[in-house]
Amino acid sequence: MDMITDAAVVARHEAARQAGKPGSTAKSGEYLTFRLGGEEYGIDILRVQEIRSYEPPTRIANSPNFIKGVVNLRGVIVPIIDLRLKLGCESAEYNAFTVVIVLNVKGRVVGAVVDSVSDVLELTREQIKPAPELSSSVDGNFITGIGSVAERMLILMDIEGLMSSADMGLIG
Repeated sequence: MDMITDAAVVARHEAARQAGKPGSTAKSGEYLTFRLGGEEYGIDILRVQEIRSYEPPTRIANSPNFIKGVVNLRGVIVPIIDLRLKLGCESAEYNAFTVVIVLNVKGRVVGAVVDSVSDVLELTREQIKPAPELSSSVDGNFITGIGSVAERMLILMDIEGLMSSADMGLIG
């Protein structure tokens, strides 16, 4: 990791430690769970505006490959991000289960393409564990913790941080 990333990780862990949750910045509450490839992820349900079936967006020239384009959602132009591509997952084909999670992030509406939506789970503080330290090839800045429910493991994401990251160029 570079020095800036190291500093961000140290600051995140220190803030979490001071909040009484060592290494985890995820809060207890309800999470929308979804699949990307073989992994299951969770995001704060309060960021979700709606879930829609996938429709091919209008491509925008010179945009990064993970920005699939834009759609018109009841008069609002919404950028569509393929989370599989953004997170470096193997590309999957779009099928009948592919959905767009419409998010409200910092006052902007953004769509996130995922393989499928599972359900909404309520996680307690005890069910959320710190995310492991990852190698520099994996960007762990947007992983806030690991949720554990029975045999299921959920990667909890800071979707607001991910969608506001500089390489997205969507939200300033």
